[in-house]
This record gives sequence, C-alpha cells and structure tokens, in this order.
Amino acid sequence: MSVDHYENFPVASWLCPPRLRPAVAAIYWFARTADDLADEGNAAPDRRLADLAAFKDDLGAIAAGRLASPRWSAVFEPLGHAMSRFALPLAPFHDLLSAFTQDVTTTRYADRAALLDYCGRSANPIGRLLLHLYGVADAASLSRSDAICTALQLANFWQDLSVDTSRGRLYVPLADCARHGIAADDVLAHRDSPGVRAVVEDLVHWTGSLMASGAPLVHDLPGRAGWELRLVIQGGRRILHKIERMNFATLQARPRLNALDAPVMLWRAACMRAGSTPMASKPT
Repeated sequence: MSVDHYENFPVASWLCPPRLRPAVAAIYWFARTADDLADEGNAAPDRRLADLAAFKDDLGAIAAGRLASPRWSAVFEPLGHAMSRFALPLAPFHDLLSAFTQDVTTTRYADRAALLDYCGRSANPIGRLLLHLYGVADAASLSRSDAICTALQLANFWQDLSVDTSRGRLYVPLADCARHGIAADDVLAHRDSPGVRAVVEDLVHWTGSLMASGAPLVHDLPGRAGWELRLVIQGGRRILHKIERMNFATLQARPRLNALDAPVMLWRAACMRAGSTPMASKPT
C-alpha cells in the first residue's frame, strides 16, 4: 500500500511544502489503512469491526502520549510525531473511523442527506486536517473545504459504480433511484438502462455544483497549497467530465485519469481566476 492509493488527487506532492510532507503522508496512511480494514480482503464483518476498534485504541494511545501496539507501527509512529508537532485535532480522526466503521454495516443510503452525512465523516475530515496544517481555520474556508472534499468523494462513488455494486454496496441514494424509476436491485445487478444513466447524470451534475461552490478556496490558501488544491479540484472535475463523455455508463466501465489528462488539468488549474464563475450545473 502506498500513500498515492487515492488516484484522483496528489498526496504529499512536490507542491506541498517539505516541512508538511511527513504530516500529510501520516494523515493519508491513517485514512488509507483504516479504509482498507473496512473494505479490502475477505475478512468477515465481525473481524473488520474488531480491527477498526483496535485501530481506534491505538489512535487513543498516541493521542494520550502512550505507545501504540506494534501492529500498525508504520501508521502510528509518524502520526504520533505529526500530532505532537502540529497539534492535530483528534475529532477528525474519530470521524474518519466512524465512517469506515459504517462502511462495514451500511450498504445503501436512503437519500442525499444520508450520503452527505457519511461524506462529512469519510472525506471532509481530511480537508480540515490539511487546512489545520496550513493554519487556516475560518468558517468560510472550512465550509468550502467541506464542499470540495464531499464532491471528490461523490465523484469517486460515481466513478466506481461498477466496482462498489460488485461488492454489494450502493451509494446512489434510494430516493434518486425512485425518482428516476429504477430499482436499487437492478443497479446492484449491473442492469444498465436509460434510467440508470439518467440518475448518474443527475448525480454528476449535483457533484459538479458542490465542487464549484468550494472552488473559491483556491484563492484563499497561501502559495503551494492553493496550487495543489487547484490540481485536486481539476482532477475531480476531469473524472466528472470523463463520466459525461462515456454517457454516464459507469455501471459498465470505470473511467480513469491518465498521463494525457495532466496537461488539461494543469491548463485549467492555471486558468482558475478569482471572481470567475465556474460551471455549476455540468462538469468542466
């Protein structure tokens, strides 16, 4: 496992100031490892829940200045240093573990509100921890960060529709399925249809609007942080664009970023201007 496991945005990239890279890497190692405990492999749900509980105990140990167990020393030793050096708040880490624990027990979401609640714990804490490292804590910036992180998480859901449904997990809200006249079981069975593509289209446009609402944050972050966030946003937007280009058929195939996308993302990152009005209804 590597810290670049999340393919849609850079982790501890060259744009991140060197003094922050170990802390950024530690945060992502924590999140990725916990996520894998919830999702990867063939462990039974009870085993996954027990592992996540043990992982939480180790988090509590380093937060209290004690040694964690040796099981995840590669995660908690650097995280302990980062927590001590930067006074990282504990609440976002607990939120992440709450979401990953929910992954073990919850496979469907009633409506968008339920999905947003999940994203508020599975994605938004990462953004808030990174803002903490940069010394940004005002309410407007936190709100915009939440919008961006939620949009990135949602973009990943629509990108991974074929993967998640193969695991019996459906992030398309049941209310959206009903509104478009499709059955959740049909989506889980990979039965593609105009209705399925219509619901994905609706969700992609919603996600693009969320991304647009958070995008002004790039102009409020200092130096490299603002430029890294530009690329993060453009990575998410590029995925949404690819989903649109394939006629929203992500139940059949998974779009990916590749080297050819980099020039487009760099150009669009450079073109993000303060005061400009980003596309809100469709991905750009």
